[in-house]
Amino acid sequence: MKNDDIYDVLILGAGASGLMCAANLSKRLKVGIIDGNSKAARKLKISGGGKCNITNTQMGAVNFDGDKDLLEKVLKKFSRDDLLRLLDRARIELELRKGRYYFCKNSSDDIIEYLLRSCKNAEMILGEKIETVRLIDAVFELKTEKNIRYAKKVVVATGGESFKNIGASDIGLQIAKDFGIAYKKFEPALVGLTLQKDQFWMKELSGLSCFVKIDVNGRQISEEMLFAHKGISGPAILSTSLYWKKGEISIDFLPQNSIEELVQKGAKRLVSSVIPLPKRLAKALLKAIGFRDKECKKVQKEELVHLQELHNYKFAPAGNFGFTKAEVSRGGVCVDTLTSETMEVKSVKGLYFIGEVVDITGELGGYNFQWAFSSAYVCAKALAKLI
Repeated sequence: MKNDDIYDVLILGAGASGLMCAANLSKRLKVGIIDGNSKAARKLKISGGGKCNITNTQMGAVNFDGDKDLLEKVLKKFSRDDLLRLLDRARIELELRKGRYYFCKNSSDDIIEYLLRSCKNAEMILGEKIETVRLIDAVFELKTEKNIRYAKKVVVATGGESFKNIGASDIGLQIAKDFGIAYKKFEPALVGLTLQKDQFWMKELSGLSCFVKIDVNGRQISEEMLFAHKGISGPAILSTSLYWKKGEISIDFLPQNSIEELVQKGAKRLVSSVIPLPKRLAKALLKAIGFRDKECKKVQKEELVHLQELHNYKFAPAGNFGFTKAEVSRGGVCVDTLTSETMEVKSVKGLYFIGEVVDITGELGGYNFQWAFSSAYVCAKALAKLI
């Protein structure tokens, strides 16, 4: 093999993290981006209903499931504000929803086109499924279903297993396994939860939603919850699924009200009618906690205590909707195998992992794209110093 045939950097995956990494590499380097899809950034394109929730006003390690030390270091090097400034310079208009969530004002195509322009000096190799990566005499050999290529450095930005219909796979973990790098098997995350028989009443409320506060494994999530045919979903539940593995969760169906105060002011009105929720939901909740609906003035003191269950409804979900409905994957390459300053594997010089393939997963709301961009930036800047 000739030196001219060897890439300085081969990036595996043409998603958010892969493109961001390439965009921040020196134009003098020979860079290739390989993806099994025929088009780049397919997940980025469809996310957020085609408008891509890119980041969040409340950005910090507390919003992620993963190593806090590495998260803080990476997010400090390329923060939410750094991302917003970058997009502003690129003249990409954003809109802020609910005072928290940054979306593309027009379309996710704005960001995709910007990233593609920024890495136009890289060779885009699409429609080639990645098969194996090997290290031979200090050079990486990458085999696809069509070709064999060589590189001095390899960046694995292959994402997780969610969205298999657009080419997602666990190839990143297969590469880690081949190099003896510790990893956690991918699991569905940011996904709806299925129900045990005692909570099947929730399925009958399909289509209804309400604002809730959920306690799950010491975390609190406040957002909208949606009742669905298969179970429960919506932003609150998707973020809850990130932290739930088994056991009970607790839902406060009235986080912005006090059921005791509502009843005390209700006089002759039925308890179900003073609960500020859709009437079907209010009645179903009372039935679920075993409270017989009655006029507020007839509610006894001990019954008020009983009604407090509306602020603390506990149950154990049965499972989740699976990868076909999951927004992201939880799991990936173990953080302690990587160097936080570079995202390089400690035991394999020249091999890097970034984005969703790393065992760091954010809540719903732009956190995972921020992680993808931040980890890619850190990796690219480290590579620029080495080559």
